[in-house]
Amino acid sequence: MRIVFAGTPDFARVALEALIAAGHEIPLVLTQPDRPSGRGMRLRPSAVKEAALQHGIPVVQPRSLRLDGRYPEDADQARTALQDAAPQLMVVAAYGLILPQWVLALPEHGCFNIHASLLPRWRGAAPIQRAIQAGDAETGITIMQMDEGLDTGDMLLLRRIPITDTATAATLHDELAALGGQAIVDAVQQLQNGALAPTPQPEQGVTYAAKLEKSEAPLDLSLPAIQLERKIRAFDPVPGATLLLPGIEQPVKIWEAKALSQPSDREPGKLLNISPEGLDFSTGQGILRVQTLQKAGGKRQPVAAFVQGWNHRL
Repeated sequence: MRIVFAGTPDFARVALEALIAAGHEIPLVLTQPDRPSGRGMRLRPSAVKEAALQHGIPVVQPRSLRLDGRYPEDADQARTALQDAAPQLMVVAAYGLILPQWVLALPEHGCFNIHASLLPRWRGAAPIQRAIQAGDAETGITIMQMDEGLDTGDMLLLRRIPITDTATAATLHDELAALGGQAIVDAVQQLQNGALAPTPQPEQGVTYAAKLEKSEAPLDLSLPAIQLERKIRAFDPVPGATLLLPGIEQPVKIWEAKALSQPSDREPGKLLNISPEGLDFSTGQGILRVQTLQKAGGKRQPVAAFVQGWNHRL
């Protein structure tokens, strides 16, 4: 099919590559404007832009698609490019811009979205992280027919995978990115075969995956240890869960921890034990054993290495 693709991060790049590998014609790619990144804050292209240019695909980077918004010139240029591309379908994955009605209606078959959850659970910006944080047993990919709501369109195809008890946002992201690439290729094939049946999302079970904020990073040791363990995995790699340790001025990032089931008779937040196996903290329920840490400006370290440069004693 003749497909316009809209996406920005690596999650979307995987889907773009899958559609290209499946033989579909991609006449145009939309992605976010280049952003400053790194220590030098130099402008860097998105992962999707880099992939598109490698394949010789024209790229458009509007700041908005709203013809009556803050950047009407950008939107008008994008509209012209889309009309010239004459797509049968538009595929959207983690694009980052709201699609107004004129975009949704432009392709013959509308716009398909690759969403990293089992809708209607975890609509919104951070479905991968919130699923881990909530302790969900499974997640997956929903291919959805886009409408003007926030992830409210009809479901076209579902693919499920389990969430293991060691999954981080980083590892689950990569699994779901690959699954999303497979799912969108399958969905397009079913569309071509006339076998794609839209299913309205149920009204029950709707949850929203709010964007992660840096203000959420600190660990509240009054919560149960299992909740803290899940949060640490959900916040890896961004924004990272943090904890203040005695003798260290800045919060330390916690990258790996294990919830121990044995109870503690100490008040939450107390450091109970220091060993090469971990730093044991009392929590609201159970003990949290911190195993991998990172000082500000440093590298990730296992506890055995971390404690060598930390002079704290119980």
